[in-house]
Amino acid sequence: MQDKAVIAVLGGTGKEGGGLALRWAHKGHGVIVGSRTAERAQEAADAMNETLGGHGVKGMANPDAAAAADIVVLAVPYAAQQSTVREVAEVLKGKILIDVTVPLVPPKVSRVHLHEGGSAVEAVQTLLGEEVKVVSAFQNISAHHLTKLDEEIECDVLVCADDAAAADTVVDLAQEIGLRAWNAGPLCNSVVAEGLTSVLIALNRRYKVPGSGIRITGV
Repeated sequence: MQDKAVIAVLGGTGKEGGGLALRWAHKGHGVIVGSRTAERAQEAADAMNETLGGHGVKGMANPDAAAAADIVVLAVPYAAQQSTVREVAEVLKGKILIDVTVPLVPPKVSRVHLHEGGSAVEAVQTLLGEEVKVVSAFQNISAHHLTKLDEEIECDVLVCADDAAAADTVVDLAQEIGLRAWNAGPLCNSVVAEGLTSVLIALNRRYKVPGSGIRITGV
């Protein structure tokens, strides 16, 4: 990975994707917000630039954003995961795709829903094949905290990938924006991080907190 990679966040107009995009832009990365339309993406990029006092964030339609980036982040709702991946598959070859997808099924988002066959992110690797290095990460980070740039986020990141070097790259990207991150094994282990999100949502509701998280101890 370059010192400062160009990162495209597909779904960067949403809370989770937008928060990650803002944090990487704040650390000096070239960031491209991706959306279904370039106009909507640019609106989100303009808002981030205003917050940061600069003009480094760009907005593009998803295929153009993915083509222009070194690393691509998929932060779209579960229902749009597969269709978005198919839309950008050709321009992902040779790149790292960080998938933040959680298989939430509204309205019962506090109940764990497992993708058929296990991990929703692993299904993306199967779809894309070996030419794309798919990494699972950031499912358990609350969007509530991401936009508060000076706030320490008390939640660890589980990073799962079949490619160890790609996992290390994502661990570095997470640490750069103030998060503790751990290589949690192969991509199939992502099913645990995906399911944990529903557990955290249930905790938020039960204890009336905006963003519970997880910590790895003893390491």
